[in-house]
Amino acid sequence: MSTESLTDPDTGQGDPFAASSRETTEGRVYTVTGGDWDEFIDDTEGEERVVINLGPQHPSTHGVLRLVLELEGERVVKARSVIGYLHTGIEKNTEYRNWTQGVTFVTRMDYLAPLYNEAAYCLGTEKLLGIEAPKRAQTIRVLLMELNRISSHLVFLATGAMEIGSTTGMTFGFRDREEVLHLLEFLTGLRMNHAFIRPGGVAQDLPEGYRDKIQEFLKVMDERLPDYDKLFSGQPIWKQRLRGVGYLPLDACIALGATGPLLRSAGVAWDLRKIQPYSGYEEYDFEVPTSTDADCFSRFLLRVEEIRQSMRIVRQCLDKLEPGPVMVEDPKIAWPAKLTIGPDGMGNSLEHVRKIMGQSMESLIHHFKLVTEGFDVPPGQVYSPVEAPRGELGYHMVSDGGTRPMRVHVRDPSFVNLQTFPAMAEGGLVADVIAAVASIDPVMGGVDR
Repeated sequence: MSTESLTDPDTGQGDPFAASSRETTEGRVYTVTGGDWDEFIDDTEGEERVVINLGPQHPSTHGVLRLVLELEGERVVKARSVIGYLHTGIEKNTEYRNWTQGVTFVTRMDYLAPLYNEAAYCLGTEKLLGIEAPKRAQTIRVLLMELNRISSHLVFLATGAMEIGSTTGMTFGFRDREEVLHLLEFLTGLRMNHAFIRPGGVAQDLPEGYRDKIQEFLKVMDERLPDYDKLFSGQPIWKQRLRGVGYLPLDACIALGATGPLLRSAGVAWDLRKIQPYSGYEEYDFEVPTSTDADCFSRFLLRVEEIRQSMRIVRQCLDKLEPGPVMVEDPKIAWPAKLTIGPDGMGNSLEHVRKIMGQSMESLIHHFKLVTEGFDVPPGQVYSPVEAPRGELGYHMVSDGGTRPMRVHVRDPSFVNLQTFPAMAEGGLVADVIAAVASIDPVMGGVDR
């Protein structure tokens, strides 16, 4: 660029940062050329790198995730995940509701594993209260959580298969997940976001005919699970597509805090149901599947086997369900009182309504105070973890002695596991990015919360 073109026509002085200009019939026109472009070209000569946004969208992530990838050809040189597009403020919202109402918030975090959020939150509340749910309630919790694990892993199979080209796998996964959701709706009244597990136990006992319904479901899954092995496990295209992809060895898993199927695929049988049992898990007979391949294919195989182990636990739950209460006897905690499921949804039973409205003023006052104010929880703090489908889901809860939590902070496994994504993707092909993310199985409702 000539010095003349950088001379200001008004002052006549040269300005290395000024744009060149010329007079036209429409007035003065400036041309911005970027004088350092040639230097930039010289510095990057020989490199063919491009930065792309993959998202923010929904590729196998059960939510809105943005991936920023720096590519050299089809090879990923640098990768990072950008989160926050699904932020709901659930943790903060729990500070403005009583301890029981908080269940309706936390169940919406990881919305593919709502019952695990409810269980971890209620276990923390019960630790602060110094109480334990009745035996039957604990067995019901385990039953519901293992059904929830099956439905969650089926969504992993369905969405992961769909994103890498298997529409049959997608239809299989969602078809079978519907079977679980129909069963959960029968047992709890809702397909998702149940708010069924409450501090002190569960909202109500299982409905009549629950045993037959669960056994029918188990029979259906016994018939359909082998189809996944026929369609995927021994299928050469599926193997070639996933083997060696998204490799994350044990040292990387530990350094990045990965848990769940990610850690178990690297060879460590770390499962809180075995390591730190809760809700009576020490009484159940089941295996913790592991692998040492540490790739996408091994994570797929592990989750299919975990579905089998969950079905094994569900069968044991049916044998362990002994008659008894499903909520602690303390009337100052046991809220809501007698529930029923009617044509308009879940609510207080007519018998209970008749009692508090027409027979006992004290019952009405107590019910009103318990529903509006809630119960006091002694001051203290606690951390209560459970083994969710994606790994360790932990609740750090702080009470100042009032009817509402002072602080609820969640260690969500999707949030922690998502930081393994760059280690899996960098150095691999851009086509393998989706397979790697799908094997993490993140749920953005839990990441952003």
